[in-house]
Amino acid sequence: MKTSIIALALAASAFTGIAHAAVPAGESADKSSIVQSAATYASRNSAMAKTRADVRQELVQAQNDGQLANLRVLYRGS
Repeated sequence: MKTSIIALALAASAFTGIAHAAVPAGESADKSSIVQSAATYASRNSAMAKTRADVRQELVQAQNDGQLANLRVLYRGS
């Protein structure tokens, strides 16, 4: 029982250390940096967003190229 508690504590400690190391040096987690990173994320997603027409065009192209038929064969199972 004590061994599992100690192992859990060590794992939690290691995970916390890794998460702390993920923050670049000299950068604090204040509100301005959080807002800036959220705005960057939002702008990247809006630039990569596809419309329904884009998705439908890709679907038609995949049907014409035979990619969908290959996927059906691949995922048919055994």
